[in-house]
Amino acid sequence: MTILVVGAGISGLSTAWALTKRGVPVTLVEQGPIPNPLSASGDQHRIIRRAYGGQGGYQRRIGDAYAAWDEMWSDLGQKHLVENGFLLLSQEEGDEGDIYRTGLVEGGYPFEDLSPKETAERYPFIDPATIRYSAVSKEGGVLLCQKIAASLRGWLIDNGATVMENARVTAVDTAAGSVTLADGSSLAGDHVVVTAGAWTLGLFPKLAQSLTTYRTAVVYLTPPEDLRAAWEQSPVILDVGGPVDGYVLPPVAGTGLKFGAGIHKFQSDPNRNRTPEAGEGEALRNHFSPPFARIGEYRVDDVVTCAYTFTSDEHFFATTEDKATIVSACSGHGYKFGAVVGQKLAEGVVAKDFETARIWLEARD
Repeated sequence: MTILVVGAGISGLSTAWALTKRGVPVTLVEQGPIPNPLSASGDQHRIIRRAYGGQGGYQRRIGDAYAAWDEMWSDLGQKHLVENGFLLLSQEEGDEGDIYRTGLVEGGYPFEDLSPKETAERYPFIDPATIRYSAVSKEGGVLLCQKIAASLRGWLIDNGATVMENARVTAVDTAAGSVTLADGSSLAGDHVVVTAGAWTLGLFPKLAQSLTTYRTAVVYLTPPEDLRAAWEQSPVILDVGGPVDGYVLPPVAGTGLKFGAGIHKFQSDPNRNRTPEAGEGEALRNHFSPPFARIGEYRVDDVVTCAYTFTSDEHFFATTEDKATIVSACSGHGYKFGAVVGQKLAEGVVAKDFETARIWLEARD
């Protein structure tokens, strides 16, 4: 049995890792370098957390995700996870901060409530006049994406997998279990697992009925000097409350201070609109006042564009057609499940049971 994996974001790398551990020969094909800076998995760091609001299925699956990451750290010989916890902010009743907190309560997961005054005392970059409360959890933190990708690439090569970089797949023949590359050559296997992220629709246009591709961006900032230490000791801010769907990753383990906002996304092909627009970083930064004080004093250092596939209900997508399985860990929340997604897909390959994997990935229970 030989398996082709198309796309070396976290889902593809983890699938290749899990298959290789099971003794299955793997060829991993990536259109760019690994890590690929254009991929959703190519940024500096991403969030892992328990809170999921109304998506209780994913909240309950975080335990499996942590177990899979622990297995991966053991294999890699290093842990690319900073466990600094997470913070929720609520600015108005019923906002995302409120919803996430309700999910924690319903799931019975521990956290600490803080008043606005207590929040500002602990996290002085927050303006207490703009929030109703905060909630902080010790569970969760920051996954170091670029370090994970580089380490997995090395592990796969050392353990006998074939890793093809700068090899763009232009077509997948699901009946034959083969792929065509941009140079006209082809590869064949017993099964193809497509984890191409935002480039999925370029290979399977008919899936546009289920998937939509969006372009968004994150901004890296330098805070005022007197707030630098507070940010370096901050937990992840899972949601800043209010209407912006905003999140923040603090500068840990050599990464930058990253702000991102859900309202900043728009529909786009993943190969278009990848150059940041003039003033885009400042516009993105300014979404965060409130709840952050002195927002204009934060210097824009870099703007990184991202592309994601979304489903209408923000659940993962998986389908099998002949000798191909197409998976999209959708909607910007896929990274934290990357290791366990790889395990589930590998189990599906070995057992020839992709339906069980699909049910787990969609997390509707």
